[in-house]
Amino acid sequence: MNGNAAVGGDKVRPGIGQTGFRQAAPVGPSAGLTPADSAVLETVADILRGLPVALLTGAGLSTDSGIPDYRGPNAAPRQPLTYQEFMGDPELRRRYWARNHIGWAHMKRAEPNAGHRAAAALEKAGVLTGIITQNVDRLHEAAGAGTVVDLHGRFDRIVCTDCGNSYSRDFLAVVLAELNPGFLSAVEEAGGAASAPDADAELESELLIASFNVARCPLCGGLLKPDFVFFGENVPRDRVERSYQMLDSAGALVVAGSSLTVMSGLRFVKKAAKDGKPVIIINRGATRGDPLAAVKLEAGVGESLGRLVELLAPDWRNS
Repeated sequence: MNGNAAVGGDKVRPGIGQTGFRQAAPVGPSAGLTPADSAVLETVADILRGLPVALLTGAGLSTDSGIPDYRGPNAAPRQPLTYQEFMGDPELRRRYWARNHIGWAHMKRAEPNAGHRAAAALEKAGVLTGIITQNVDRLHEAAGAGTVVDLHGRFDRIVCTDCGNSYSRDFLAVVLAELNPGFLSAVEEAGGAASAPDADAELESELLIASFNVARCPLCGGLLKPDFVFFGENVPRDRVERSYQMLDSAGALVVAGSSLTVMSGLRFVKKAAKDGKPVIIINRGATRGDPLAAVKLEAGVGESLGRLVELLAPDWRNS
């Protein structure tokens, strides 16, 4: 049983009621493009015009959909749970699932923003060979993009680490609700929990966490894990190979909204540069790929991609 991504409109719906969220507005709304930004994007368009382009996206693309990131200019310091901790410590797994039981619902309600729609328009116009995303939110697919590698997995699916069977996160939500009646109401009564990256939530009540019952695989009784890559876990080889195929088919690489801190994304920048392909990086803040970039633009990702649609695929700007 696999999950489905819902296609939404333009308005981000707030997390209210039993989701327990205090915040749902876009994180750090963009201030718009300056004349200098627009001039740089004209240069970028000149570089990319006529070239097939691979697009690599990160968490900075989804902040305008209300999904926090780890390393953006407005991100709070966080210590993410590692794969080894998740697999090796039952109490850390309990904490994770208690928080995820709140956080996944916020990500499920998130809707594509202008940047996701612009990326989909560039793909439909034939500008892109495909999209490699480090995000697990499935918003590229919800915006209508067809050729997407979810490099780090997807939030809407669960896998058993023992038998390999997969389940939709909607199915698990029903199971967890049955195992933990009144949990979401208790979170709300305690003041709620702010959203966090990767379908997490800022729940710190040790009493509530200790009371949470964790589900096991209904087929074999094994450990369930979200179908995305934890810190310290390797990206599946097939996803890496598909991403390299996109890059090999491209004449340039555009990075949008990623700090490239982890090698899973940086490897594609290094490969493009090694192959003599221009690398364009659009991100607020420094990235590990900056020394390899032909152009680095610190501007809003959504506005920048939207401007590239106007410059490279004007017939698709209202799609």
